[in-house]
Amino acid sequence: MEFDILLGDVRSLKQKRSLVRPIVAELRRRFAAAAAETGSLDLHRRAGIGVAAVSADRTHLVEVLDAAERMVAGRPEIELLSARRGLRRGDDD
Repeated sequence: MEFDILLGDVRSLKQKRSLVRPIVAELRRRFAAAAAETGSLDLHRRAGIGVAAVSADRTHLVEVLDAAERMVAGRPEIELLSARRGLRRGDDD
């Protein structure tokens, strides 16, 4: 899953990182998923966050990604512009 985020009144990359870092950490902790800042690295007010998870059960994986999206969308200091999701199976080529 990839989130495109608009940050509030951010004037430096340092300030941006102080907002994005806790979101990434919470995604990792709450959902046992891989998460990282992946896009708009040089822009002050935009951020891309990527999340990856693996599960043997597709339904469980969808529930985890839905919950992750709700968590990010519920953060008052940011605006979630979009969430793009891609699901793959082990035999997809």
